[in-house]
Amino acid sequence: MMISFPPDMTPSSVVKSFKGMSARQWFKEYPETKSQLWGGHLWSPSYFMSTSGNVSKEIVAQYIEDQLTKYNGGRPRH
Repeated sequence: MMISFPPDMTPSSVVKSFKGMSARQWFKEYPETKSQLWGGHLWSPSYFMSTSGNVSKEIVAQYIEDQLTKYNGGRPRH
């Protein structure tokens, strides 16, 4: 996943928002899964984030697409 956010937002606040919003949406659509997941949590409390350095957005996007295809039997995950 590649994201960008304003410099006044902290990485931890971005991750917290993403995890919170996506978990709420997931459990709204699939409430039966809450009891099947790790203590009712969709996400683990940890995360990893890194900058892309001097690499273009296009190169990073292509790398992500290649990884998605590589681990999905050669099919893009769209």
